[in-house]
Amino acid sequence: MIKNILAPIAFSKFSEGILRFAAETAKAFGAQLILVNVINERDIEAVQKITAFGYKVDTEHYLQTLIQERRKEMNQLLEKVGLNSDDVPFHFEVGNPAEKLLQLVVRENIDAVVMGVKNRDIRTLFTGSVAERVFHRCPVTVISYRDEEISKHLRKRVLKHMDS
Repeated sequence: MIKNILAPIAFSKFSEGILRFAAETAKAFGAQLILVNVINERDIEAVQKITAFGYKVDTEHYLQTLIQERRKEMNQLLEKVGLNSDDVPFHFEVGNPAEKLLQLVVRENIDAVVMGVKNRDIRTLFTGSVAERVFHRCPVTVISYRDEEISKHLRKRVLKHMDS
């Protein structure tokens, strides 16, 4: 039984579609939708390097500002798809995105993950991506969301390879 569905939101152009699909999926299963945004540790390390060069950048302030901005953006996204922010738990994680997603799956007893892919080339669909690492290592079902643009492109690629 699927009770908890996790949807990683990266605030890309695909985020609204992923959120809509994940919300519809959760509703169909009668499941709780849980959202997460992972702030890549590389971004924090870059800020720390700048600080090491003598620039006045406060890493903690940068992180808190980033979280505030993303929380605001998430609330707007939730409103746009007709969801109440009080009804949808939202996690921020800092670290390696794939590792943090996998840890959250285990920690929060997630039953399924809905996530998008950005690469449109069927030959390298998951190469080197967070999605690839999650798909290969996730202990629960992972549903790969594709918007119309990606779906259309992939269909053309499959047809092209069928004709060769």
